[in-house]
Amino acid sequence: MNKYSYDELKIGQKESFEVVVTEQMQTSFLNLSGDINPLHCNCDFAKEKGFNDKVVYGMLTSSFYSTLVGVYLPGENCLFQEAEIQFNKPVYIGDKLIVSGEVTEKQDLYKRIVVKAKITANEKTVSKAKLTLGVLN
Repeated sequence: MNKYSYDELKIGQKESFEVVVTEQMQTSFLNLSGDINPLHCNCDFAKEKGFNDKVVYGMLTSSFYSTLVGVYLPGENCLFQEAEIQFNKPVYIGDKLIVSGEVTEKQDLYKRIVVKAKITANEKTVSKAKLTLGVLN
């Protein structure tokens, strides 16, 4: 886990990690959220609607933005304050996601940073986000 202080963070600083979405993650999210929408739970339904398979919950994939900022950028000193997220493409179980972010802004008065982030799968952007974070030090 990284522990960047506000002063150590620089505009243009980047971090990333990879994760493979599993059936267990999908099931855990279903149990946690109670979202029983058949697009996420029923392969036949999803295929009827034009998708390749069950679609991974968008909020499951976007939860990796929390990992990005809480573990990597800035890491331990993060206070997640705001997220603006766009979902661009579907994600399927077994997809390898690359979650990346870059510091694009520093707000000295409040010791806040803005991270421009994205998630890619199969070389396609599946999600984009603007994340606003407090830095606790």
